[in-house]
Amino acid sequence: MNAAFDPERFRREGRAVVDWLADYWATLADRPVSLPVEPGAVRRQLPAAAPETPEPLAAVLADLDRVILPALTHWQHPGFFAYFPASTAPPSILGELLAAGLGVQGMLWSTSPACTELETHVLDWLADLLGLPARLTSRGPGGGVILDSASSGVLVALLAARERATAGLTNGAGMAATPAPLTVYASADAHSCVEKALGIAGLGRETLRRIAVAADGGLDAAALSDALAADAAAGCRPCLVVATVGTTARGGIDPVSAIAAAAARHGAWVHVDAAWAGTAALCPEWRADLVAGTDAIDSWGTNPHKWLQVNFDCHCLWLADRAPVVRALSVKPEYLRNAATESGAVIDYSDWQVPLGRRFRALKLWLTLRLTGAEALRGRIRDHVRWAGWFAERVAADDRLVLLCPPSLALVCFAAAGGDAATANLLERINATGRVLMSQARVAGRTAIRLAVGSPTTRREHVEGAWDTVVAGLSRMPDGAPDRHG
Repeated sequence: MNAAFDPERFRREGRAVVDWLADYWATLADRPVSLPVEPGAVRRQLPAAAPETPEPLAAVLADLDRVILPALTHWQHPGFFAYFPASTAPPSILGELLAAGLGVQGMLWSTSPACTELETHVLDWLADLLGLPARLTSRGPGGGVILDSASSGVLVALLAARERATAGLTNGAGMAATPAPLTVYASADAHSCVEKALGIAGLGRETLRRIAVAADGGLDAAALSDALAADAAAGCRPCLVVATVGTTARGGIDPVSAIAAAAARHGAWVHVDAAWAGTAALCPEWRADLVAGTDAIDSWGTNPHKWLQVNFDCHCLWLADRAPVVRALSVKPEYLRNAATESGAVIDYSDWQVPLGRRFRALKLWLTLRLTGAEALRGRIRDHVRWAGWFAERVAADDRLVLLCPPSLALVCFAAAGGDAATANLLERINATGRVLMSQARVAGRTAIRLAVGSPTTRREHVEGAWDTVVAGLSRMPDGAPDRHG
């Protein structure tokens, strides 16, 4: 396309792209979830140099079919059960298209007022739908912000916690300083992004204390209390505790209320990482467990792009007090100064994140909530949980398998009765079919197969088909039985 915008060409090519996507979704269930791909296979099919002259859109779409699709893992496939989902649906896709087409920069309120105010408003909507307390909304001193991922949410929480713990002290080189070494706490099953955030922030990964988990998969609150007290006695400053609501391996839920009470005794910031499970608080029957303790925590985050049919990337982070975040991240050179910011009457979301620039992500969340409605979103989550429960019942009733823990919402963790080697072999056979895709983890000291129901295209018959695939894989074990020597 030439530099000048051609509306008619855009209409024509836009329709062609939408038609291609519609055809993709219509045929998705008939495709393998993934195919074996050798490293370098895609690049070998692409020209060595970029084209000097424009190519027709038809040629690009043909290469999508020929080169790109065969080398994709189809995350929206109804048989995709491997990881927590990265969901999307037509309303969100339309929101993404609008954001791309408008092309605004929302780094400051003044650079696009509607970009900021819609984000603030739609996050208040979502907080209310999830049952989060008003203290985490814009009606208080905190509020919500949309970031790219839960990893960024943890990093922002860490930077705010460090700011509060150091009370703005610096070492003369602009780096935060404190007379006591800072320490950070998370369960042994917490996401690796906690450790990564410590490396990025320069605190050092050795400052992380991994706390043991209890039998139910949640952090052992007594062990946390002991660790906090021991570090304080040793001259350290507890800075941040990350509580997880829905761990990656098994969906464990940390006891947030007990964690907040222990952290409060040492002035540590409490961040709740509810990346996957948090959106299930949309359903009142699970809300008490998923938002417990939020009246005493400092930040809480969840990913609508995992289970709320909003396309990646969309992480919602709510803060009880925005001031430490703004102190840690705000930089206003002369070219960013403006009357609205200096009045203190507006939010500049660039002060709530690491980058300066930001996309109009609120549009896709806004369209999803408006065009889908909370009732339909609740119904989809409930379906997924019910179908996962059905699958878990089949596992528990089959003596060739072991249900390693009760299902957590729509996540089921199971193993072959014969041990780790047998479990790994079974997983390989399941995924080799191309009909379903599952993943592995360590649960209760064993290799586990994870089935996570969450794709927006999945229906009950696909979960039933996944069970049939497991049974077929078991039947192909040596002598038709699990390998008891695995």
